[in-house]
Amino acid sequence: MKLKPLFDKIVLKQVEAVEKTASGIVLPGAAKEKPQMAEVIAVGPGGIIDGKEIKMQVKTGDIILYSKYAGSEFKIDEENVTIIRQSDVLAIVTE
Repeated sequence: MKLKPLFDKIVLKQVEAVEKTASGIVLPGAAKEKPQMAEVIAVGPGGIIDGKEIKMQVKTGDIILYSKYAGSEFKIDEENVTIIRQSDVLAIVTE
């Protein structure tokens, strides 16, 4: 199933969580935090939202960092996705 987000919404797929700390400690499942880094899999068109013109700054395939408690999580075709607003994006990860 393909998702087509509306307005300033972005559909994300989580990047795998870190299994081990930098010092080599293996984390059990309960100790892992929800990752705040994700890959953009769909982007809305932007437009006029609350009287302001919103231009989308991210594109499909970007890796982003987003606010910890942002968005809503859904399970689509056995895959977990998160839908957030563009204003919840903190940064685009570049190499």
